[in-house]
Amino acid sequence: MSKKHPIISVTGSSGAGTTTVKSTFDQIFRREGIKTVSIEGDAFHRYDRAAMKQELEARKAAGDETFSHFSYDANELQKLEQVFRIYGETGTGETRHYVHDEEEAERYGAGLGTFTSWAPFESGSDLLFYEGLHGAVVNETVNLSALADLKIGVVPVINLEWIQKIHRDKARRGYTTEAVTDTILRRMHAYVHCICPQFTETDINFQRVPVVDTSNPFIARWIPTPDESLVVIRFKNPRGIDFAYLQAMIHDSWMTRANSLVIPGGKMDLAMQLIFTPMILRLVGESKRA
Repeated sequence: MSKKHPIISVTGSSGAGTTTVKSTFDQIFRREGIKTVSIEGDAFHRYDRAAMKQELEARKAAGDETFSHFSYDANELQKLEQVFRIYGETGTGETRHYVHDEEEAERYGAGLGTFTSWAPFESGSDLLFYEGLHGAVVNETVNLSALADLKIGVVPVINLEWIQKIHRDKARRGYTTEAVTDTILRRMHAYVHCICPQFTETDINFQRVPVVDTSNPFIARWIPTPDESLVVIRFKNPRGIDFAYLQAMIHDSWMTRANSLVIPGGKMDLAMQLIFTPMILRLVGESKRA
């Protein structure tokens, strides 16, 4: 952690909704005039698309059916730790972009499924914002959790997460349901051992729970809407959280435990604005005084 150069880390698996959360943070940053550097977890994958395909085939031939982008060794986690550490110490660092689609290929002048070159951060930022798969990893090699000042988990219940991933990958990437299902199955081992443990490290978790039938996510015709969901917000340390104020501002919310607030799914953006705006202002204020 760094008083002078704070880091916010948003962690969640593919299809969890971390990109939507990022847009809420972007609104806060614009409104409050906070200059940020944003980095994506995909930028720290170890392999580009072609190399990952070759590595998957090699692992499968060797009897490993569990290797995926969720796996620690499919990512440059030591590089990510170095970026966190250097930014915390100096406010500088570097990142790159993974090119997902044709629009990004045109924007960055790079091929589909490849990386851009590493480039330095813009100078003069107030904080670093990370969004991706591994922002709170603690293992034998790295401790990213210790370097982030505010860690947020985004965790839909697993059937909802699968529905979101299936619909997204079919619509944006042209995958079949069978192909996405194969990916989900291959990722399960790393999901359990690499992704889930991070949510014990996060300061605040947002878990969306649908209130419609999602019992068979592989045939679901629609993604449950926010209004068809509840969101459970869990605070690791509830000290200093004004739950009475949050309940007054977010209608139809209620407490289920001393550290857990349940809200209507459509109020998630409002809840994030109310919870994170003072936290961000405090981080930036402390950094300016440091």
